[in-house]
Amino acid sequence: MALALATATPAFSAAPAGEESTRTNRAFYYVNDKLPEGPWSIHLVRLERDNPDYEIHSMLAGNAITGMTTLSEQTKALPPQLGRPIAAVNGDFYFTSPKAYNGDPQGVQIVSGELISGPTDHACFWIDANGTPNTGVVQPLFRATWPHGSTTPFGLNEERPGDGAVLYTPRMGPSTGTKSGGREYVLEAIDKAAWLPLRVGAKIRARVREIREAGDTPLKPEIMILSLGPQLLVDAPVVGVGDEVELSTATAPSLTGARTAIGGGPRLVVDGKPMNGWKSPNQRHPRAAMGWNNEYLYLMLVDGRQPGLSVGMSFQEMANYFIKIGCTHAMNLDGGGSASMNVFGQVVSSPSEGQERPVANGLVIIKKPKREIP
Repeated sequence: MALALATATPAFSAAPAGEESTRTNRAFYYVNDKLPEGPWSIHLVRLERDNPDYEIHSMLAGNAITGMTTLSEQTKALPPQLGRPIAAVNGDFYFTSPKAYNGDPQGVQIVSGELISGPTDHACFWIDANGTPNTGVVQPLFRATWPHGSTTPFGLNEERPGDGAVLYTPRMGPSTGTKSGGREYVLEAIDKAAWLPLRVGAKIRARVREIREAGDTPLKPEIMILSLGPQLLVDAPVVGVGDEVELSTATAPSLTGARTAIGGGPRLVVDGKPMNGWKSPNQRHPRAAMGWNNEYLYLMLVDGRQPGLSVGMSFQEMANYFIKIGCTHAMNLDGGGSASMNVFGQVVSSPSEGQERPVANGLVIIKKPKREIP
């Protein structure tokens, strides 16, 4: 469906008539763009990409995979040394069962350089080592190399399948949450400088401290746990306490040096053109998304399921909107009852359930602290 924006397209030099806006300076701008066609209530944040006073970070609810909190709670819990949270939007889709993995993000997440969740076959957003934003599907090449040279692929901080392996870091929570029937290798650092926090694109040497034949091993700040499902034990390598295991967190394309990443999808706009092949492309729902061009990065929230205010958008309508405001790339985030936007510590969107829903993670724009001049 074509999206007719006409003169209602946000100009950002001044708020269009009838629209609520907050303007701080050229670097940052928020507008509530209200369009009668839907009707739509669109909350849009624009950030000047090359302004050194601002950064975009991903947030993790409760600083752990397990559990969820609202977007407002996540922004309030940010470390003060990062700076002041200016604007935030909810992030990735997440798992709600089984209970031990409630809140596990669907895709990759990197928080301040720490790899917390691994990529999947869904699209994700990341800022590379050069500060350039990217979207795409990233393939995990995570491998454990055993003492005799054989290798085993593994997932990261997620439910362990019966025929798979998962590496658990302290970011998982109090324990691995696994059921009995597998085998868990408690790993300690050989080189502490290259140990934790876990980094993407790393090769890490670990020593087996303990081997447990029961599940749900407690996690401690200085250890990681490599857990093998019961079906892997038939051909499991012979490994003893004290043996060395090498862990690789490589990806394709490489995310080495990325300090921020979050999952989502699908992609909406690539190289200035709308993507094709979306599932249910015309269904309207509350939506969250992000996009950018050479000058600006945008966070977007479309209220929905509220006929008098906003009916929500389809993927096609969102793609068209991003193109109209000049974005060359854009990606969808979690929507529905999870969709929420926070600006200057206030919820500016109208959540479809009447209040913020606890979510797994989010994206936040931070204004960095001013440096003291000696």
